[in-house]
Amino acid sequence: MQRFMKPSWLLLAVIVIALAITGWQHRPSSAPKEAIVDHNGVALSALAIEGHETFKKNCARCHGEYATGTNSGPPLIHDIYNPGHHGDGAFYRAVRQGSPQHHWNFGNMPPQPQVSDAEIASIIRYIRETQVANGIVYKKHVM
Repeated sequence: MQRFMKPSWLLLAVIVIALAITGWQHRPSSAPKEAIVDHNGVALSALAIEGHETFKKNCARCHGEYATGTNSGPPLIHDIYNPGHHGDGAFYRAVRQGSPQHHWNFGNMPPQPQVSDAEIASIIRYIRETQVANGIVYKKHVM
């Protein structure tokens, strides 16, 4: 009788591999920072750690410290923001140009001109790694 892996173990294996790959692709040129762990116990890459710090300073007031939303803004750690529905460019444009209300009833998001392009990239990396840690992966958007 063959034994099969439980789906939860398979998902965990996929997440570990995905995080290992993204961590290797985004190593900073400066000395590595001490790793932190997100609220699900998954270690973040150095770029995501930087993104989380920037996120807390610029985004957390509305989106929550861990991007889980507040009474003022939607959760970004939500399946609707998976990369197949909202690509990285959508996050970049939202920070640069603002975003009209469309999925939630929080009103329009204003532009955030104080956030640099490099900081936006690190915020996006933080969001994506945290999404993966929470089982949110690419799903083709079908209308």
